[in-house]
Amino acid sequence: MLTNLRIENVAVIEKVSISFEKGLNILTGETGAGKSIVIDAINAVLGERTTKQIVRNGADSAKVTAYFDFIGENVIDVLKSLDIEPEEDGSLLINRVITADGRSTCRINGQPVTVSMLRQVGNELISICGQHDSQKLLQSENHIVYIDSLGGTSELLEDYRTVYTKACEIKKELDSLKRNDSDNRQRLDFLKYQIDELERADIQIGEKEKLNGEKRKIKDREKITSALYSAHSIISGDENTSGLCDNLYHLSSFLAQLRDYDSEFGEYEKSVDDLRYELEDCLSALNRMSSSFEDEEVDIDSIEERLDIIYRLSKKYGSTEEEMLETLERLQKEYHSITTSDERAEELEEEYNQISQLLRKKASILSEKRKSFCVEFEKQIMQQLAYLDMPGAVFKVDFKTVNPGSNGIDDVQFLLSANAGQEPKPLSKIASGGELSRIMLAIRCALAESESVSTLIFDEIDTGISGRAAHKVGYKLKQLSSGFQVICVTHLAQIAAGADNHLLIEKRTEEGKTFTLVTNLESDARIKEIARIIGGDIVTRATLSSAEELIKFFDNP
Repeated sequence: MLTNLRIENVAVIEKVSISFEKGLNILTGETGAGKSIVIDAINAVLGERTTKQIVRNGADSAKVTAYFDFIGENVIDVLKSLDIEPEEDGSLLINRVITADGRSTCRINGQPVTVSMLRQVGNELISICGQHDSQKLLQSENHIVYIDSLGGTSELLEDYRTVYTKACEIKKELDSLKRNDSDNRQRLDFLKYQIDELERADIQIGEKEKLNGEKRKIKDREKITSALYSAHSIISGDENTSGLCDNLYHLSSFLAQLRDYDSEFGEYEKSVDDLRYELEDCLSALNRMSSSFEDEEVDIDSIEERLDIIYRLSKKYGSTEEEMLETLERLQKEYHSITTSDERAEELEEEYNQISQLLRKKASILSEKRKSFCVEFEKQIMQQLAYLDMPGAVFKVDFKTVNPGSNGIDDVQFLLSANAGQEPKPLSKIASGGELSRIMLAIRCALAESESVSTLIFDEIDTGISGRAAHKVGYKLKQLSSGFQVICVTHLAQIAAGADNHLLIEKRTEEGKTFTLVTNLESDARIKEIARIIGGDIVTRATLSSAEELIKFFDNP
């Protein structure tokens, strides 16, 4: 349960530390004193979405720290799943800081966590029911959510939704094939043109580079021929001049003669011979190139034409040969996919028929489980409403069968007849604020049996309630607090009188600054606060006496 909440620089709250106890914790105070800010702070520390507007004016950041003890096994399991080691004494410390620029940092037992991780833990610690939840009752689409939460059908619903998602995927693909049938015929013609164009071109990787090399060689043919002739003449000589090879041969002979007189010339002789052999290899290469030039048909036009084809296709299908071939492969796959779409459509039709049968079967099982639960659920709610001063109320869960959707084949709506003899009608048509509050409390009481949290928070659940009904609500919250820690924000004396721990929220102004204070009320101070709630700012003996009577009722019901 929540034992301590420390709030710093949240809205008008500069710094407060609030201690909570077992049983019924009541928060009272004038409108605008900051009661809702306390609930906002709790929401923030549980990982709910918040904004930088929560930070007090002039402060760098807002900070909320919550301390829990006696956490349950469900909380421990979530902590372990997040690799957070639980404390041996069953305590839990959560801290969240929101900076003025909107950044947020969270810690659990000192370990940094994400907001999402914080929310997972928070969901197992506290359940908050506020005015917004009562308004959600008016939206019929939320009613099925309550049924699944209470009726234990969540696993069946999850199983159904797995099949439903698969069915939707098949239906989407099938519809796409049917819808695109006429478009596909036009697409096929275009694809065939593109594929034929690329296949006829017979693009080869490295071809462009090779062709450009040949083109350069042709353009430089005269220069290359001249260089071949000159190089050949220098090495082999001509009619008038001996070449390098002959000169080196003679040089080698002279060096051989000198070697007999000085061994040093033997090394030179070897070097000259090596050079002569290399020149002979070079001469062979020159001869080969000359022969190829003589045999080669010069066709610059065909090279230019081929390069033009490659350039033109590169603008349409990819700048490189590799990209053009990848495009061809992709187009071929798409062409094959479309040409086989009729076969695929038949396969999908068969798949969809099979999965539709399975879907309806699972939907029927889910629907029957819901309806079976609602027989007892209706009785529970009417018993709770009868106690909450709505003795003639009739509460019904109306089921209508619809086409399979994400929630199954059930369209669920809560119906209410607040007075005997009237036909039950949708809540949105007839329920008043006070009736909604009591129905929400009745559902919450029914939900309590399946709650895994140890703390329930009711934020102004008393909207639209007064007199005897308010007294009944107060006593119901008191009953609920025997099994849960209950924290309740209220404006009603009949509810505040049942507090095991009464906290007064006050707003004060000092030196031009506004502050919110939280005070734990005991004995006379508590009586005085309840008297204020009864009679306003003027506290009389009569209101004090009434306050004492209300407190005694809860002490001796």
